[in-house]
Amino acid sequence: MPPLSLSLTIFNCQHTNLLFLLFTISVAVDSISPLQSILDNTTLVSSDGSFELGFFSPERDVKDGNTGTYLWQSFDYPSDTLLPGMKLGWDLRTGLKRSLSARKNSEDLSPGYFTFGIEMGHDTYPEAYIWKGTAKYYRSGPWNGLRFSGAPELRPNPLYCFDFVYNDEDVYYMYNLQNKSVISRLVLNQTTSTHDCFTWIEADQTWRAYSSVPIDLCDNYGLCGANGNCIIGCVHNKPLSCQERYKDGFVKFNGLKLPEAIHSWVSKSMNLKECKTKCLKNCSCMAYTSSDIRGGGTGCAIWFGDLIDVRQFTAAGQDLYIRMPASELVAIAVSVAIVLSGVLLVGYFLHRSRRKLKEIGKTNQNNEGKPKEDLELPLFDLTIVIGATNNFSSNNKLGEGGFGPVYRGTLHGQEIAVKRLARSSGQGLNEFKNEVILIAKLEHRNLVKLLGCCVQGEEKMLIYEYMPNGSLDSFIFDQVRGGLLLDWPKRFHLICGIARGLLCLHQDSRLRIIHRDLKASNVLLDNEMNPKFSDFGLARTLIGGDQTAVTWHLDGLFSVKSDVFSFGILVLEVISGRKNKGLYHPNHSHSLIGHAWRLWNQGRPLELIDTCLESSCTLSEVFCCIHVSLLCMQHHPEDRPSMSSVVIMLGSIGSAQTT
Repeated sequence: MPPLSLSLTIFNCQHTNLLFLLFTISVAVDSISPLQSILDNTTLVSSDGSFELGFFSPERDVKDGNTGTYLWQSFDYPSDTLLPGMKLGWDLRTGLKRSLSARKNSEDLSPGYFTFGIEMGHDTYPEAYIWKGTAKYYRSGPWNGLRFSGAPELRPNPLYCFDFVYNDEDVYYMYNLQNKSVISRLVLNQTTSTHDCFTWIEADQTWRAYSSVPIDLCDNYGLCGANGNCIIGCVHNKPLSCQERYKDGFVKFNGLKLPEAIHSWVSKSMNLKECKTKCLKNCSCMAYTSSDIRGGGTGCAIWFGDLIDVRQFTAAGQDLYIRMPASELVAIAVSVAIVLSGVLLVGYFLHRSRRKLKEIGKTNQNNEGKPKEDLELPLFDLTIVIGATNNFSSNNKLGEGGFGPVYRGTLHGQEIAVKRLARSSGQGLNEFKNEVILIAKLEHRNLVKLLGCCVQGEEKMLIYEYMPNGSLDSFIFDQVRGGLLLDWPKRFHLICGIARGLLCLHQDSRLRIIHRDLKASNVLLDNEMNPKFSDFGLARTLIGGDQTAVTWHLDGLFSVKSDVFSFGILVLEVISGRKNKGLYHPNHSHSLIGHAWRLWNQGRPLELIDTCLESSCTLSEVFCCIHVSLLCMQHHPEDRPSMSSVVIMLGSIGSAQTT
């Protein structure tokens, strides 16, 4: 057989940082043509069948019964990128270490000094490190069965599952996708000195970072020195004595990133009680904990000497039992007793205050739309929202709101709508927080319910209850849909519901909220065609009861009477089935408002009625609604009625028709 002549061309795919190999081969049997690619499920085989080149997956090989030996595989040499299914760590049988090396910069793709990998010693706790040359830069903390103790971002979610293998043959970390529609990669970046996790956002055609380490300054390796915590640093007031070691005790600290594991010892078979006993017998043992926190905790991990690179998290981390001499334990006990006494006193006075407030608030218990002061709005992780919306699939897109697209999704079996703020929308973090606070504090049957929000990196999203019938404009401006599904009784029901919702915003006992963007596209319909307000991004609050209080926005002066004017326009649109600014009339160029005033002054207001309503409407009812709408659109704000007066007038219309 003639020698195999092989030329190799490497192409770098800009979006994925994957390498694609093109081979030019000059042998007839085991060749491919110049510039021909080797694709998945195709291989190049030597003429004697000894060697095979191509793309393989372990799952496919097992399924196909292939038992050949790999001479080289790309997943063992990950460069600066870790993909789902790739191993980061050691093959202890061969001594192969799989680690990441960042490129020097965007132009020089050769390996730089910024590296990431798993480090371990004999019987020590393995953990991940980022290095800057020979200096430690970041440490993940040991794996505790669920995550690295210093990596709270590795939370269970519907998109990814995380695994850490630690046995006699392998020590490695791996992540896999649970949602196959997601495209993900982990990248080590020397320029930014970060390790970033990206997902591909199909709708925007871009990679979006959803997590990054180091998280903050406290993630810098050894920042607080020996026995220091980045939140609560501490040193022993009295040195530990080996002769008095059996008098020592342990203090439990919660939510910690576990200390550096270079000087540690691990046993998978011991329980926590045995772990404490072993630590107490050794003068050098400074701390212990469970090596695996799953199922209440199993195994034993103990640390010798100084405790390095410890930090505290508010909602993650792990318990750690730190050794203390008897004298310090007494001091801690006294401090706890003092604090406990203070807590009891504070609790007593809080209890009295709450009883007082409860008595005062009893008279307002039935006020619909009352703000909820003890608000605990769920904050959803970006990965949860991505999974719920099928990675913001275009098939899930409901439409485009004033500040960004809205997607349909499913979360815990419930249908949701996700409003995703566009970075170019002009709505910043303050406007976003404003919308969250306003909606979350109000509950009313005519206001869309806010289920939670997501703020992560540059992403800001609101998660609402899903309105299956979409927005009002899709019905009233569509002759076919509007005629079939919205007869006059239903339209009158919509008008009354919108009025009640607006009254809720305006007449709250403490906050007066101006919607400022009331229009048909911002009124959503539930499965029973009940109207609900959405899109509070432009809303503002007024403190107190000053009816003339105002606030400025783009085009000038806004007050509650501005909302009343918008309500009048909306009523006309519901009655006529025509848009205010899209009206065409052969005899004049007025808008819908001008056309309505013209017909009213001529004594012909009923000509406004949508032709599809002629068989279902009560003319006197429609006449009264037109009258109310024109009252709301009077030129001078002081001449317009309040929404409480509007609700009363509409209620009297309905009552008159039933008597």
